[in-house]
Amino acid sequence: MLAAALGAALTFGAPAALAGTAPVSPSAPAAKAVAPAAATSQSATWVAGTRAYLVITTPGDTSAVRSAVAANGGTVFQSYDAIGVIVAHSASGTFASTMRGVSGVQQVGATRTSDVPADAYNPALPANPAQSTTPAGEPVRADMTQIKADQAWAVTTGSASVKVGILDTGVDDQHQDLAPNFNAADSASCAYGKPDTRTGAWRDVGTHGTHVAGTVAAAKNGKGVIGVAPGVKISSVRIAEPGSSLLFAENTVCGFMWAGDHGFKVTNNSYYTDPWQFNCPDNADQAAIIEGVKRAQEYAEGKGSLQVAAAGNSNIDLANKKTDTESPNDSTPVTRTITNACLDIPTELPGVVTVSAMGTTAKASYSNYGLNVIDVTAPGGDATGIYSTQPGGKYGTMSGTSMASPHVAGVAALLASANPGITPAQIRDKLATQANDVACPSDSRCTGTTAKNGFFGEGQVDALKAVGGSTPPAGKYFENQADFAIADNATVESPITVSGVTGNAPATLKVGVDVKHTYIGDLKVDLIAPDGTVYTVHNRAGGSADNIAQTYTVNASSEVANGTWKLRVNDNAGGDTGKIDAWNLTF
Repeated sequence: MLAAALGAALTFGAPAALAGTAPVSPSAPAAKAVAPAAATSQSATWVAGTRAYLVITTPGDTSAVRSAVAANGGTVFQSYDAIGVIVAHSASGTFASTMRGVSGVQQVGATRTSDVPADAYNPALPANPAQSTTPAGEPVRADMTQIKADQAWAVTTGSASVKVGILDTGVDDQHQDLAPNFNAADSASCAYGKPDTRTGAWRDVGTHGTHVAGTVAAAKNGKGVIGVAPGVKISSVRIAEPGSSLLFAENTVCGFMWAGDHGFKVTNNSYYTDPWQFNCPDNADQAAIIEGVKRAQEYAEGKGSLQVAAAGNSNIDLANKKTDTESPNDSTPVTRTITNACLDIPTELPGVVTVSAMGTTAKASYSNYGLNVIDVTAPGGDATGIYSTQPGGKYGTMSGTSMASPHVAGVAALLASANPGITPAQIRDKLATQANDVACPSDSRCTGTTAKNGFFGEGQVDALKAVGGSTPPAGKYFENQADFAIADNATVESPITVSGVTGNAPATLKVGVDVKHTYIGDLKVDLIAPDGTVYTVHNRAGGSADNIAQTYTVNASSEVANGTWKLRVNDNAGGDTGKIDAWNLTF
């Protein structure tokens, strides 16, 4: 039952969630579809029949409307005065209709067709799973090479000053591949619509959020997997509720407000807001959901946060909506006729980057699509799935637009790393203009042009372009892409001849190194100036980690720039070999 609920709520990687698709079988035992949910707590203040509402008013001073809530059979559970959204609870069947007649109230909408869980009044903390360890080694996965993330890492792995929020089922912050980049100070639970900052409130009540987090920013530490932006920081904002793992409107509002107030440059949103797959503005309840979540998204964007969201896994045309058979998913779904005015929240809100999923070259079979709805595309797994982190130090495979969206969030984080001060609108533009075109297949459902179509939007995101690697960086740029084999207990040199540079090299000479080699603790890497001066950039650090993909800054201001520079790699042990794949100099 839990897996089914998750499937309805999330663009999820679990088998039940891919709604008619042929999902990848999870790797046993690391990719169990659903982890045991945390126990819920009872509270004497809860009564059966309690429902949640969004009460919409003018932003600013909401005190009069909050008083009206209390006077009309409700309680204020949380208030977001900056956007004029109040989360109210009431067991009165006439609460919404009564409040709609109150002066200053613009909209009121029930956010559920089921009761608010008693756990809302005394939330239990999610489990903190015991951690297993994995053998050393983190091969670069096909999804990362598909978007050129592995090439981007030779330029930068991202900045630790860039924060990415994972709005999801929670994140296992103790995971060996996530702990190095996890930002607990800016993590919380927003389940039920109110921030819960207790230690561990942000942890996973399923497996989905931890999987998503690894795709964004699993550490480049020689273990398991590498995220698209392994140098940025991730925070967990759990918006899923325990037991059901549903994500209601008040939870999403709370998540976006938290993102704006805590400086998240990017958020990933691999879900739709329950219980309605599509919210229709001609329904009073759903209109309030649209308005409340929209205001929260606008608030976050106004604070500098870009929202990236999954398109969904129902293989439907979002530009030609006709029916919804999956809503409401917190009680009994009904079949209803809908139009394009009905919105998938948050993915179809203005300003949100909507992501479809690809396999290797084609649209993933399950992925939603739609001309002028899909912005960009990314790997989501189809036949092979996406391999990423799972709670308890584990790893596993999932497929879905849920898995595509964090690839785009990671590229957005690299863009923010490479362009300090960049705005959400500018990130959106760069994601689109840097994306690589993907033409429509012979499929009448795909409309548009090669440059922009309903299956792939502006194209597949490109991490290398995001970090400026598609063209020479500012300044004179020289590169040697020839391979030079690194044998055991041997030394190899790769030369670059520099010409046309006046005077000496700069004090900030950039040395981009891409060495493929297992156990980089064996290696010493030096930059050799034309006069033979040695500058050591890597000296047997990194232990059993694989590969060096890093840009170093060297003060070479005492060296004449023109001449032959060399990258020297010395292997100091047996049993591991590799190659200098490429290296570059930027003056």
